[in-house]
Amino acid sequence: MSFSEELSDRLAIRDLVENWAVWRDACDWERFRTVWHDDGVMQATWFQGTADEFIAVSKAGFEKGVRILHFLGGTSIELAGARAIAQTKMTISQRAEVEGVPCDVVCTGRFYDFIEKRDGKWGVVLRQPIYEKDRLDPVDPTQAPKLDPQILKSFPEGYRHLAYLQAGIGYPVKRDMPGLTGKEVERLYERGATWLSGGPAT
Repeated sequence: MSFSEELSDRLAIRDLVENWAVWRDACDWERFRTVWHDDGVMQATWFQGTADEFIAVSKAGFEKGVRILHFLGGTSIELAGARAIAQTKMTISQRAEVEGVPCDVVCTGRFYDFIEKRDGKWGVVLRQPIYEKDRLDPVDPTQAPKLDPQILKSFPEGYRHLAYLQAGIGYPVKRDMPGLTGKEVERLYERGATWLSGGPAT
């Protein structure tokens, strides 16, 4: 691969990652679908399934008032021919009532993306976020929700406040998502290496 070809691929992957966040948060569902391959899969605390299912539940949630927004930082890309792993620093922000008090939760982590070039087009095959740390703040600083400490501690440290909020509004939260350290994130790195060497994403 020439330098110009590699640079073109890196720019296309970065564009893909950035479009994912902008189009999803803007509810531009038609263009959002184009960042995925047909067999694309999304993993998140509150949802695990195909890209098409993810779009459907995201649309339905937005219409019910669910607000989940994303902000991106730097991206690191590992290229191996027509495959790539992209890691992107990000924050997930969600607002909802927590124990009767309007609150914002901000979760910091990384998007860990399995990406492939097919017929000249890069697309996401699997997105697996890594949840590193989070916090909960009341929208009105003069109020404070009374959290159940047992429920809070039942969720992994990296996303326990996000999980508390999401479970409180009715989502079944997955409790073994990768965090900053631990066996889950180590397994994810192993899967990434397998993907780059030609193996399956899952």
